[in-house]
Amino acid sequence: MNLTVKKNGGLPALVSDFFGTPLFDRDFIDLESDLFPSRLGINIPTANVTETSKEFKLELAAPGLERKDFNVEVENHVLRISAEKEEEKKEKNGEYSRREYSFNSFIRSFSLPDNVKEGSIDAKYENGVLKVSIPKEKETPARPTQKVAVS
Repeated sequence: MNLTVKKNGGLPALVSDFFGTPLFDRDFIDLESDLFPSRLGINIPTANVTETSKEFKLELAAPGLERKDFNVEVENHVLRISAEKEEEKKEKNGEYSRREYSFNSFIRSFSLPDNVKEGSIDAKYENGVLKVSIPKEKETPARPTQKVAVS
């Protein structure tokens, strides 16, 4: 579903409201494709989750950050990983001066199962990847793979 904003009212907007589709495409801006994420620089890192008999492993691809930029916390069986990085660049050359600001942030949340040791979660950041180890309370035996028929 796309979020749309009407540019102007009148008959086209009335028809669009009633029938649910725009009468003229120029009367609408598609915010999902026009503004997000390219113009705002929104970037949510991808995550890989693997499970072994002893732990869950979570890897978050977040290049360009530093260890101090991350905040990892657990509350009510939810693992919340966030990062914030703000940069300021100044350049002065004679009468010409430039000042640029860059701000990147994200928050990812993961629901944790009941069988994890929340107090023993470990996180390491290396080579642009945040690696989080979430140990289990007790080992879970590996189950054989079951084939499910597709009908």
